[in-house]
Amino acid sequence: MAGLIALSRAIDRLNEIVGKWVAWLILVSILVSAGNAVIRKTFNISSNAWLELQWYLFGAAFLLAAAYTLKQNEHIRIDIVYGMFSRRVQHWIDLFGHVFFLMPFVLLMIYYFVPYVSLSFRSGEVSTNAGGLILWPAKALLLIGFTLLGLQGVSEIIKKIAVMRGDMEDPNPFVSAHEAAELEGKAIAEEVRQ
Repeated sequence: MAGLIALSRAIDRLNEIVGKWVAWLILVSILVSAGNAVIRKTFNISSNAWLELQWYLFGAAFLLAAAYTLKQNEHIRIDIVYGMFSRRVQHWIDLFGHVFFLMPFVLLMIYYFVPYVSLSFRSGEVSTNAGGLILWPAKALLLIGFTLLGLQGVSEIIKKIAVMRGDMEDPNPFVSAHEAAELEGKAIAEEVRQ
């Protein structure tokens, strides 16, 4: 199990690095959007390439940060129902969801995206918009994003099994929405006192 936990930590580190760097793509996307708007209004000049670059950057941020979001346990779930169960049952629910829903979906997407991206790359596919960008980098982002998500899914499965076996502490102990609000309120109160 120690080797698998080490693999899980390596995957977590990779997605932590990617997730933190990808956050900057949002800023770049905003700057491209603002620059494009200013140039369009000021000089009455526009380009589809700038619009598509915005989409690429935003898409990259969303796709590449999905694995980081899973690592941080921030994906949406119904906490009202989930919170009613013991932590052990929650681990089983998460493990079941990762094994039977997340991983099959991710593997299916990777299976279909490999030829999809390959064909786009080989053909030199370009946007149908006048002055648009090449498309294979955007399609490659889909493949990379799902690959990172698949790796993080493997890491989460390893961690769930390790936690349930008692081989490691729970990296994401469950905190209900009420408890989270209390903790946030206490943190804000501490900041105000200082």
